[in-house]
Amino acid sequence: MMTDTIDSWMQHPTRRWLDMPFLDSLRRWSKGTIPDAEPPVSWTLDRMDEAGVDLGLLSAWRGPTGPLISNDEVGDIVKRHPDRFVMVASVNLHQPMEAVRELRRSVEEFGACALRILPWLWDLPPDDRRYYPLYAACCDLDIAFCTQIGHTGPLCPSEPGRPIPYLDRVALEFPELRIIAGHIGVPWTGEAISLATKYPNVYIDTSAYKTSRYPAEIVDYLRGHGRHKVLFGSNHPAWPAPDCLAGLDKLELDEPTRTAFLRDNAIRAFKLPS
Repeated sequence: MMTDTIDSWMQHPTRRWLDMPFLDSLRRWSKGTIPDAEPPVSWTLDRMDEAGVDLGLLSAWRGPTGPLISNDEVGDIVKRHPDRFVMVASVNLHQPMEAVRELRRSVEEFGACALRILPWLWDLPPDDRRYYPLYAACCDLDIAFCTQIGHTGPLCPSEPGRPIPYLDRVALEFPELRIIAGHIGVPWTGEAISLATKYPNVYIDTSAYKTSRYPAEIVDYLRGHGRHKVLFGSNHPAWPAPDCLAGLDKLELDEPTRTAFLRDNAIRAFKLPS
């Protein structure tokens, strides 16, 4: 599987996901990119093609009230389009053993390459004890853990997304765990860069930001000693990949760094076929 661009964070919206109240603030920010009705998968594929995205890491969403995008729904899409999508699973954080079993099923049945938990959705930072059985399972299954850092777009407390001390403790206690911290981490981008520099297995993805809005410190990190630690992500459909990549040339990345950012770092972080 040779690809030119990998999108590290995207989702195909279901009716349940679209109806969630937290999307109201995202609709205000994203200015019409989020559809009102559940679209066909071809709609997501068209936007990937427009941006030159060959492979998308397609996320399930699980919150305290139930699945907003279920693992089975994502798994079905992946099975129908195995050359375009790889699954990222999500589980019920309040039922740790059930969550571990569901994570294992998602890997065995659908080939999930990662688990995604959004701390703001549960109002639990990633060093909470309920995450720990899942971290151990990720290590045993040799899959990555994806999370969100920085302030929240939805009207929820941002504190669970602060990299230090919460994610710092996790990376320290689970050195084998490959952690992909999404959404750049504003206003704590410096903390995120510190962790990605400190720990070999901590990465940052740029989802939810257009290239024109990347903080200067993440651009400097990407151009410099962090060239192997930053992954491209869009957060489709709220931020479609064509919009996120529109200003890529203005970052003035050299060719090896550009290739690492768009493809190679994701292959390494998620252990994807190259």
